[in-house]
Amino acid sequence: MTDDMPHIHIDSRVEIARLLAELLGSGQVQSHVGGQLMAGDGEMLALTDPATGKVFAEFPDAGQAVVDTAADVAETAQRQWWAKTASERGRIMIEIGRQIRAHAKPLARLEAISSGRPIRDTGGEPARMAEMFEYYAGWCDKIAGDVIPVPSSHLNYTRHEPIGVVTQITPWNAPLFTCCWQVAPAICAGNAVLLKPSELTPLTSLVIAALCEKAGVPAGLVNVIAGRGPTAGQKMIGHPATGLVVFVGSAQGGAAIAAAAARRLIPSVLELGGKSANIVFADADIDRAVVGAQAAIFAACGQSCVAGSRLLVHRSIHAEMVEKLAGAAARIPVGMPLDPATQIGPVNNARQWDKVDSMVRTASGEGAQIVTGGAKPQTLTGSGGYFYAPTVLDGVVPDMEIAREEVFGPVLSVLSFEDEDEAVALANATPYGLAGAAWTRDVGRAHRMAARVRAGTFWINSYKTINVMSPFGGFGQSGYGRSSGREALAAYTATKSVWVETADDPAIGFGYAPGR
Repeated sequence: MTDDMPHIHIDSRVEIARLLAELLGSGQVQSHVGGQLMAGDGEMLALTDPATGKVFAEFPDAGQAVVDTAADVAETAQRQWWAKTASERGRIMIEIGRQIRAHAKPLARLEAISSGRPIRDTGGEPARMAEMFEYYAGWCDKIAGDVIPVPSSHLNYTRHEPIGVVTQITPWNAPLFTCCWQVAPAICAGNAVLLKPSELTPLTSLVIAALCEKAGVPAGLVNVIAGRGPTAGQKMIGHPATGLVVFVGSAQGGAAIAAAAARRLIPSVLELGGKSANIVFADADIDRAVVGAQAAIFAACGQSCVAGSRLLVHRSIHAEMVEKLAGAAARIPVGMPLDPATQIGPVNNARQWDKVDSMVRTASGEGAQIVTGGAKPQTLTGSGGYFYAPTVLDGVVPDMEIAREEVFGPVLSVLSFEDEDEAVALANATPYGLAGAAWTRDVGRAHRMAARVRAGTFWINSYKTINVMSPFGGFGQSGYGRSSGREALAAYTATKSVWVETADDPAIGFGYAPGR
C-alpha cells in the first residue's frame, strides 16, 4: 500500500502489525524497557479500532517485574545521561526531533488508526512533536543557578538538579502529543522517565521511546510501560525510584494520583479536565466566532481537555449564532480516520461513546434542545465504530449536568448572557479552570475578560492555539503545575543551595578551635 492510495477501508490488525514491525522491529505489543521489548505477566488487554469496533491487537498487562526492571534501568540511565555535558544532551534531543521527522508518515498513520484521530490532524503532528524536543534541546545548557548576596563571608550559589526518575501517566485522547509533551522537558532537565500511556492507546508512545534511543539517549532513559492504571500505574507511583508523578487525565483520576504520591511524600504535576467557556459578545465578528466555536469543540471529536464545551453568547445575537453554528456543524465531514476528507473521527472507545450519549439524553430530558446531532450519523450506523455527530444543545442553563461536567465529546452547550459581569459569573461557575476565550472588538473588554476569567490559558478572538514555548496548565480542578514553556522545567528539577566559606580566618560561632 502506498501513500498515494486511498486509506479509508483497511484491515487494522494487519496494518498495525506492519507499522509496528517497521517502527519497532516487532509486530507484538509489549512494554519498552531498557532498550528492549518486555512482555508483562498480567491479564490480556485488547486494543480496539475506534472506527470499526474490532480488536486489532492484544497484550498482557505489565506486572511488578516489568516495573521493577524499568525502574532499575532508568536509575542507571539517568546517571549516564546527567553525566553528559548539557550541550551534548541538547544535541541528542535535536536528533530525537530529526528521528521523529524522518518517521513522520508511519507514525502519523499509526496514531490515526489506533486512536481514531483523523489523518488530516495526525499527519502534521510529528512535526509539532519534533519541535517539542528541539525547543527543550535549547534549554539544556541554560538551566543555570544564581549567586545569592548573603550577609556573610560565604559564597552562596544554587544548582538546579534533576529529580531522578519521573513517572508520567498519559491519556487516550492524544497519546502521541501527550507523550512528547511530557518526555521532552523531563529529559531536558536530566531525568529518566517511566511513561504509562493509556492501555487503550500505547502504540505511538512505544515508538517515541525507541526513537529516543535511536537518537542516542542511554537505553532505559525513556521506558514505556504497557498496562492499566490500577495495576501498572499504581506500581510505578509506589516504586521507591519514582521521585515525581505527572498525570494527564480526569479530575477524579488526578485526585487519586495526587493522594498516592502524597503518601510517599513526593510531588505531583496534574494536567486535568476542563469545562471551558467560549464567550461571544455582541460586537464580535459573528462569522469568525462561528468558525472558532466549531474548532473549539468539534476538533479532535471534542476529546480535548481545553475544548470550548460551553458557548456563552450575548442575548442580542444568540438566535443568529445558534442558527449559523448548527448549520455549519451539520456540514462537518464525519468519517473514517484515514480518509483525508474527514474532519471528525470516532470517539475513542465504547465506554466514552456511551457517556457522551447519556449526557446528551440527560440534557434533553432536563429541557435542553438538540438543535443538530445527538446520535451516531446515519451514514455510519453500519460501521461498528464509535462515531457521534457534532451536536449543538440550546437552552442550556447553569444547573444542568451538561453545563457543569466535562463531556469529552463533540457536544456544545449554548448559554446566553446579558452583560460582561454575567458572562464572567457564568464562565467561572465551575470548579475547573483550564481554558477560555472571548470574542470582541473592544480591546479594553478583551483584556478585562482575560484578567477576570479563571483559566490557565485564555484566547482573544481565537481558540485552541497552544505551543510548547508557552506555559500550559490550569486552576482549581483542572490541576496544578505547568507542562510546557520554561515554567515546566521547575517541576523537573530540585534546587540545591551551596554555601562556601571564603574568609581566610572565619569567625567561630560555636565550640573551640583546636590549638587556640
